[in-house]
Amino acid sequence: MGMKLRRTIHSCPELMAYIQEVGFLPLLDSGITGYSAEDVVDEDNRYVVYTDGGWDWPLWKWKGPIVQEGNCVYGKFFAGKAGFISREWWPDFCNYRRSIHPTPSEGSIEEIIVMTLMEHGSLITRDLRAACGFTGPHMRSRFDNYVTRLQMACRIVTEDFVYPRDKHNNEYGWGWALLTTPEQLLGRDNFNCSLTPQASYQRMEAHLHTILPDATDMQIKKLIG
Repeated sequence: MGMKLRRTIHSCPELMAYIQEVGFLPLLDSGITGYSAEDVVDEDNRYVVYTDGGWDWPLWKWKGPIVQEGNCVYGKFFAGKAGFISREWWPDFCNYRRSIHPTPSEGSIEEIIVMTLMEHGSLITRDLRAACGFTGPHMRSRFDNYVTRLQMACRIVTEDFVYPRDKHNNEYGWGWALLTTPEQLLGRDNFNCSLTPQASYQRMEAHLHTILPDATDMQIKKLIG
């Protein structure tokens, strides 16, 4: 693998810096050996289950601080799986992805979802689903599919994570993604791209081949979209 991937991350700040170095980083298994946040963190920060049934996963808890730090964007960008993209590379990524995923058509469910988010600023998935009227039986998975496709199209991103609290006011559980639009998160003028979508693709392709010299063309193409 590329030299940049041969390291062990011990802390949240180290992972933040690493995301800036590589530009694109899936959270979990990417299909490319060694290329995910889970692969590069040390064993102490990976998922562990205790004998009493409890669990801990420092990497999972780092997502919120990393997103809040503001130098990267998080969402389900890589074949429907979550990951980070640095703000440096976001304009190219968004430029290309939006070119292959047309703007939601007027009156479509996708448009309703995006417009609802724009109206509210940000919502957790459960509240967004209710606000869009997806309240009937078997609606959750259908709605989640729409949201995932909108993240793949760079129309929706994650602003933060919200966790329920127990009676002692301690956070628990897996948490909920607080969703918003990239325009509201970054500002509409902060990710304009002067390149054509194809030029953005070529720029990203060259970069990923540099940091992933053993990856195949098909693996790189899958990452970019």
